[in-house]
Amino acid sequence: MSVVEVRTTTQKGRGVFATAPIKADTVLFEEAPLVSAQFSWNYTYGYLACEYCLKPLETAETNVRRLANDFSISLPYVECCPVQEQLSGHTKCPDCREVYCSEECLQNAVKLYHRALCLGAEKGNLEHPTNALVEFWKKMHYPPETSSIQLVVKIISMFKQSDDITGLRAKFEDFVSQTMNEDLMIFHKMLGENFSQQIDELYELICRAFEPTTDERLQWLTLSGFRSLLALIGTNGQGIGTSSFADWVRNVSELELPDNRRESLDVLIDNLYNKLDEVVGSFLNNEGSALYSFQSKVNHSCTPNAECRFPHSNNVVALTTTRDIKVGEEICISYLDECALERSRHSRQKMLSENYLFQCQCEKCENQVNDPDETSDDEDEDDDMDDSD
Repeated sequence: MSVVEVRTTTQKGRGVFATAPIKADTVLFEEAPLVSAQFSWNYTYGYLACEYCLKPLETAETNVRRLANDFSISLPYVECCPVQEQLSGHTKCPDCREVYCSEECLQNAVKLYHRALCLGAEKGNLEHPTNALVEFWKKMHYPPETSSIQLVVKIISMFKQSDDITGLRAKFEDFVSQTMNEDLMIFHKMLGENFSQQIDELYELICRAFEPTTDERLQWLTLSGFRSLLALIGTNGQGIGTSSFADWVRNVSELELPDNRRESLDVLIDNLYNKLDEVVGSFLNNEGSALYSFQSKVNHSCTPNAECRFPHSNNVVALTTTRDIKVGEEICISYLDECALERSRHSRQKMLSENYLFQCQCEKCENQVNDPDETSDDEDEDDDMDDSD
């Protein structure tokens, strides 16, 4: 029996609440996304992952050698890499040669969107409208990415080839819609200061890629529909991170080893992470974003009692409690990273207002309501650096 349910409140709208006492470190639910996609820059930098489920497709050793640009690296305990046994199961689309971790993932992609999206022999042609769209997106949305144009492309492809438009539309309408003014605010954060000059060209490239008609399948191919779709992704998208090297590190950390071996292993791991940080920085992991029907209903708190994890190293999210929870208590995650949570109330409110269009009223924010309306020192320093550019 489920221990959580969705309720509607006057203060926040929909939220997820506990229906029974829940212990810390409990997996409340696991959910596959409605759609997911790897970030465009992440793909460009060569992180090999299943096109459908984002599972890593290279071993930890191959992964760290490539990212560090050091092919002399040798990892011990290769049996701790989960990809090792899966290498023979990888498959490719026979037309465009896109890679999948299994035949099942390939067929799932074909069933949902890939028939409409497959570029065949044109996959490597940068002048193809779909590729031109991605290249334009990359130039207007430099790393770190917070969303993916490929989500837009996949969603339109889903509608283009769907046999159940009514059912598919209902799945997307279940996400909270925004007003036009809110859409514009979200674009401003997603696309940067010059979004107003770029949005028309981005929309034009989408139309070139999909050739809009009166077909209701292509409902997103109006300017207002396109804006609404971007806003939906901007406010509901959940980041995903997977890594065969990170999986290896986690697995070897659980091994029972003599103290001397544990110490040398820890030194190796620290040195490798330092080298990776110097060479690839933000491209350490395979990253992307996804839309989850149930997970998207979980609200934010600056003192969250749950977090999103990816235990299978793919796009299946597991909502896991971080402390004991009482009956009737709302399940909340943080929309901000750990560093942002440590900033002042004013800083947190500013980030949440600009990126998610709400004022947080969690217990932490209410307790700090009389704090000075000043940004944190870190944010002030960032602003000073921006002003000096």
